[in-house]
Amino acid sequence: MTRLPFSLDRTVVIHAPRAVVFRYFADPERFARWWGEGSSIEGRVGGAVRIVYPNRVVAGGAVTRFEPERLVAFTYGYEDPQKPIPIGGSLVTIELRDHADGTLLTLRHDLPSEVDRDHHVPGWRFQLSLFANAVADEHHRTAQSMADQWFAAWAEADAKALTRLLTACTIDDVTLQDRYSCLRGRADLLDHIVMTQKFMPGIVMTRAGDVRHCQGTALVEWTAEDAAGAMRGKGCNVVRFAADGRIAGVVGLW
Repeated sequence: MTRLPFSLDRTVVIHAPRAVVFRYFADPERFARWWGEGSSIEGRVGGAVRIVYPNRVVAGGAVTRFEPERLVAFTYGYEDPQKPIPIGGSLVTIELRDHADGTLLTLRHDLPSEVDRDHHVPGWRFQLSLFANAVADEHHRTAQSMADQWFAAWAEADAKALTRLLTACTIDDVTLQDRYSCLRGRADLLDHIVMTQKFMPGIVMTRAGDVRHCQGTALVEWTAEDAAGAMRGKGCNVVRFAADGRIAGVVGLW
């Protein structure tokens, strides 16, 4: 299509790898998970795009570029002839790049007028926020399991089993900050846990309630009991996850 005179640009970081993010443009079910029931996309050049908003306004277009894990572009307009942009009347281009926290998504929406551009600014702000959550919720669906493995590690006395637990649930450069810790690296964390077991024997930490996750960060409530079952402490961990789903950092609040 002819280059349009006005463009809306926006970038967001998605806490998941590019391959995971791109699935939402190749799989109509995932696309609908983002946009809502009735929405769909055909993941190929020339494929149909249909977006059904909660107020039942329908937008549509066709895929013009489809480069797996890198870029997708599609025309965009409204079925309602009373709307200012007809089907095929604007162009959305989404590009994906690697980022330390997952994927950097860059969106460009080319539109026919300044009014149309300004009208779509809050919409894309909202929709890309929904997208960031939809992808991160799927990718970090193991957040609760990772938290449980973290707590299990603090009570594991066998060195090999402890190493396996920490390798499974943390990255090499994991960080921990709390009232008794300010450290970086899995090796340092392992030594710290061993010393904690030595000077605080029999203490067991357990997750209390469900993990609350949002875009790669989670709140995890916990309790600590001694060997007799007496409460020795409680608090909340702020857990930051790496792009591969493992724990990248923990801030523990007592």
